[in-house]
Amino acid sequence: MNAFKRCVARVLVVCTIGLGMPSSSMAGIVPTDQVYASVKRDQVKDFLDRAEVRAKMQALGVDPGAARARVGALSDDEVAALADRIDQLPAGGTDVLGVVLVVFIILLITDILGVTKVFPFVKPMK
Repeated sequence: MNAFKRCVARVLVVCTIGLGMPSSSMAGIVPTDQVYASVKRDQVKDFLDRAEVRAKMQALGVDPGAARARVGALSDDEVAALADRIDQLPAGGTDVLGVVLVVFIILLITDILGVTKVFPFVKPMK
């Protein structure tokens, strides 16, 4: 077992020395416009990858692959305008659970204050 421990110790020493060696890296200045355009293009492509968007495009007779290719062919300004329009569109649904929770809390508070008698498990303050 002593030989095994020495072997493991040697491997760990070599790995530790290897971690301390400097590695080369390439760095360059990237213009902000290029990064912004790339983010906007990715945002539009992610929107097109959504299942409901693909289903709607197919229902309208549009090939999702062709739409993705056309987004790739758009200029940076066109992609930015399209991404801004996507951000301004409504989400397409309402938060039903939030509405139900708010109504429940309002009824609970009015029951506690003794104004209403909706929930039998609430004892009014009066």
